[in-house]
Amino acid sequence: MLDCIGVEMTPVRNAWRKIIMRLLFKLGSWSLVQPAIRIELSGDLSSPDSGLDDGVDKVNSKQSSGNSGTKRVVYVLKSSEGERNPSTWKKTSVSADDSTSALERFASNGGNTDFSLFTKQGLKWVNQDAMILLKNFAGQEDVVFCGVFDGHGADGHRVARNVRDVLPKQLAAFWKSQEKAVKESMFSSDDSENESHDHKERDTVGDPSVIMTWKESIIAAYRITDRELLITDSVDSFSSGTTAVTLVKQGNDLIIGNVGDSRAVLGTRAADNTLLAVQLTVDLKPNIPREADRIRRRRGRVFPIRREPHVHRVWLPDQMSPGLAMSRALGDYCLKNHGVIAEPEVTYRRLTTNDEFVVLATDGVWDVLSNEQVVEIVQSTSDRSQVARVIVEKAVNVWHRKNAASKVDDCAAICLFL
Repeated sequence: MLDCIGVEMTPVRNAWRKIIMRLLFKLGSWSLVQPAIRIELSGDLSSPDSGLDDGVDKVNSKQSSGNSGTKRVVYVLKSSEGERNPSTWKKTSVSADDSTSALERFASNGGNTDFSLFTKQGLKWVNQDAMILLKNFAGQEDVVFCGVFDGHGADGHRVARNVRDVLPKQLAAFWKSQEKAVKESMFSSDDSENESHDHKERDTVGDPSVIMTWKESIIAAYRITDRELLITDSVDSFSSGTTAVTLVKQGNDLIIGNVGDSRAVLGTRAADNTLLAVQLTVDLKPNIPREADRIRRRRGRVFPIRREPHVHRVWLPDQMSPGLAMSRALGDYCLKNHGVIAEPEVTYRRLTTNDEFVVLATDGVWDVLSNEQVVEIVQSTSDRSQVARVIVEKAVNVWHRKNAASKVDDCAAICLFL
């Protein structure tokens, strides 16, 4: 499936719009839609001492199926005016490189017993998918960051690679700026009874202050990475963009940020020892009613084209362009004032001994392989270092078998063993 189609805007019109938008951004006078951010937590964080402040509204709480002792709580993180000030974002990014000295970085095909990465170009002129895995992330030995990015548009490969390189640096910087406060909140209590209670709670949920700090840092990092695309001369982010699904693993905590239609899937054991696929993210496409409503409120148009009636796309108010097949993306500034946003949906999962691995992949994989098929591929591949390659090669084979050769998409996959 093509992520972006339609008649391109004339180069002159495109260039002038980009120049004007950059000037307005630098002057701090251009505001974008800043919707509330949905945060889903598995576990009971509804207690008064959960660490959630006045910037968070609890909007839903219900028992999740399959575990009567665990609640699924949805929070909405409210935007603040300070977060909308470009000068504030810029200042926050200054120390982005300070926390990356101990990093182990992997961004090309390969792997070992802990993880596997692989990407393969489709039949386009360049591979627009990118991927990265970082060990010792944010200067912490127990933290892993990984992400896949699916670019689209003429400059999509540059946007994807830029986000791959910039986003983790911004995330590390935001986390480091809050790390001292997080540590103080974790160890401030001298009451042994309270400490015992806290440790029991962390066994099922994780420390709320740590989780919320990661979530807020992810949201902030996505925002500033998106804004910096606009003022990066070497990248055309006006009519090009990228998805991003990223994962932070700290101990037994998984925090996932997602923009676009790339996906994260967990492989976990059921009570009967069968391996199950659990989708950790939602494919953020314009066929989702709440996504389409936001776009239409901003005068964007949502409808499919005749030859692909099942694929809803986003169009400018007055042009048959760009036909974006997702409702959120980094870049794509031609649609930013029309409801396509870079705000990530952030989800959390507390790992158990039944959880075995997580697969992150672009839609080149998920368009032709189901979650269950991917999990089965991982289970049946004896060499862990080759798992991502086997997933991608299987997807490419299905593309060739089911579609015309001209429709083979780029593919990228990461498998992180837990």
